[in-house]
Amino acid sequence: MKIEEFRMERMQSTWENVVEYNLSESGVHPLTLRELVGNEALEGILSLGLGYSQTNGTPELRDEIARLYAGASVDQVLVTAGSSEANFLLMWSLIEPGDEVVFMMPNYMQMWGLARGFGAVVKPVWLRRDLGWAFDPDDLERLVTPRTRLIVMTNPNNPTGAVLSREAMRAVAACAERSGAWLIADEVYRGAELEGPVTPSFWGLTERAVVVNGLSKAYGLPGVRIGWIVGPRDFVLKTWPYHDYTTISPSVLSDRLARLALSPANREKILQRTRGILRANFPILKEWLEKQAGFFDFLPPAAGAIAFAAYHEDVNSTDLANRLIREKSVLVVPGDQFEMDRHLRFGFGSEAGYLKAGLARVEELLAESRGR
Repeated sequence: MKIEEFRMERMQSTWENVVEYNLSESGVHPLTLRELVGNEALEGILSLGLGYSQTNGTPELRDEIARLYAGASVDQVLVTAGSSEANFLLMWSLIEPGDEVVFMMPNYMQMWGLARGFGAVVKPVWLRRDLGWAFDPDDLERLVTPRTRLIVMTNPNNPTGAVLSREAMRAVAACAERSGAWLIADEVYRGAELEGPVTPSFWGLTERAVVVNGLSKAYGLPGVRIGWIVGPRDFVLKTWPYHDYTTISPSVLSDRLARLALSPANREKILQRTRGILRANFPILKEWLEKQAGFFDFLPPAAGAIAFAAYHEDVNSTDLANRLIREKSVLVVPGDQFEMDRHLRFGFGSEAGYLKAGLARVEELLAESRGR
């Protein structure tokens, strides 16, 4: 197996801890350990033995996860080292050379690269700006065939922050049923809505739905490195052995912290914190984008700490992002890393003062470019 370079992750891992202003992050400013645990529970954490944890996640953690999905049980949950491992296990365990994968685009490109690396033919179903970052149902129907092994959706979407309608979700589930494909739903931004109710899960729309989620985005806990797969019991049992060949087990400390985060009282507090950050910060970004003399054009996101803005200048997005790194010490995500050039993805989940200062640096570069 040969894999292509995961360009976005390579750029982020190279620069995110080097630049003065990182506006590439798609989650919110992370919680501290003290904020998560609290003083009363801290002693229990300090006394925790740092041995191996149960490889598929402790029953207590899997129970907390299962309660988030109506009708799910602990044996339908596999805990992983972040949602990235969950995605890897699914691609590795499901794809054989020549399989077809229908993949929502634009998107986080991990599963795109893995599917191609494992020999699949990947067929994009494009979200269209003129449809409010939705896909045309006729496009989906045309792409899904009896050879389709997987249909991959990210909902809420990265990079657009769009949320599929219930009608669109039902259409995806129906296609999976008709074709016999597995529906893989990455729902890692679920719970990070700017307004309105929590995004519905694909769970329960079809018996062929498999859900991926984790603590990195909506929960503001990327350093805990906990993700999960929820699916039919036999499916999860067949996926578990692949986990034995990768991380083997979650960290015992991460498992305990995840149980604290997902306990009903703490979970709601954490998600309220996330929504509060998004609702406070998005107006800052929105006002800034709108005042850039018509340079940017964007649709407001429904969820996630991300906005995907088109720009009206004939310059490659990676070239523009590299200039921001070199000249202004600011990191953003170029749109061509989602196969959509002349776009930039801005993260707005940081502290408000940091966000304003980073955007001011971007504005400096744009003004200097116009001056030239």
